[in-house]
Amino acid sequence: MDTLTHALSGALLARATAPKDAPSRSVPRRIAAGFFAAAAPDLDFVLAFVSPLVYLEQHRGPTHSVLLLPLWALLFSWVLAKILREARGWRALYGVTALGLGAHILGDLITSFGTIIFAPVSDARFAWGTTFIIDLWFSGILLAGLLACALWRSSRAPALAALAVLVCYVGLQAVLREQALDFARDYARAQALQGVQISAYPRAVSPFNWTVYASDAGAHRFAHVNLWRKEPLSAAHDVIGRMDAAFQPIAQARWETRERYGASGEEQALAQSAWNSPALGFMRWFADKPAFDGLTAGSTCVWFVDLRFLNPGREWVPFRYGACREGAHTPWRAFERLEGAARQAVD
Repeated sequence: MDTLTHALSGALLARATAPKDAPSRSVPRRIAAGFFAAAAPDLDFVLAFVSPLVYLEQHRGPTHSVLLLPLWALLFSWVLAKILREARGWRALYGVTALGLGAHILGDLITSFGTIIFAPVSDARFAWGTTFIIDLWFSGILLAGLLACALWRSSRAPALAALAVLVCYVGLQAVLREQALDFARDYARAQALQGVQISAYPRAVSPFNWTVYASDAGAHRFAHVNLWRKEPLSAAHDVIGRMDAAFQPIAQARWETRERYGASGEEQALAQSAWNSPALGFMRWFADKPAFDGLTAGSTCVWFVDLRFLNPGREWVPFRYGACREGAHTPWRAFERLEGAARQAVD
């Protein structure tokens, strides 16, 4: 989830949990502490300046750990007490800081990127996959709640009401996810597909937009569908309109296929060698829907993409990695694929 939405969630939660008898002058500090604490875990963006690989492996890691949350709450409450000039010291802000950090972790868990909530004990990624990483409806509910709090400053009711609406909204998304999964299961049965993994990921613009998958050891079959509309949307020129129009009614779903290792036998052998090499160990750990993304002409480079991040209506796809080698008997080396023919070593 984007950092601003995280921060808004922390501010709203801070207001909703403020004691009824709290002095009016302490409430703004509490809201500010919740705002900054809920944004703080995304400070791990600095890892991108170290290397793309470090960022991929550690983003949503230690700063998003429920095991380390008490220690982070201690650190950030001490810092925020200094910044906000809290006369009672860090103890007065520890609880709301912990709530803000917890709200951030929960906000990332409902997306599909994956959050390492048990770092540093385990590097397993957890994702509930109900909500797109940038959900304007989700953010709008938070913002509306905070605006209502500004109008009715003496009451926690607007904050509590907004949180209740938010819980209902995510609950609706969970129901829609099950509907998307049912649609994918029906497709797999109709096509007599055996041994496939069924999955669904939320997409941008609308909570009814989903990409569903039926994946096996050789390929991913997927479709971009809208669970609500009965007729396709007309093509649009703006970015949001293009993205939304790409999702078809389920009765008119267009299924596509992407191979995991390419189409031809020689191509598949080369791709499997690259994919199973030590160089791409990080990609095997990270990618949930890995697919072959082509060869670079004139050199031995095999590229892969994670279809989780393939959003129709948007040409750019993040997290494109591959392996290159100089000869058949030399080791593979990991690279990130940039625009055009550019590449960047990640080891």
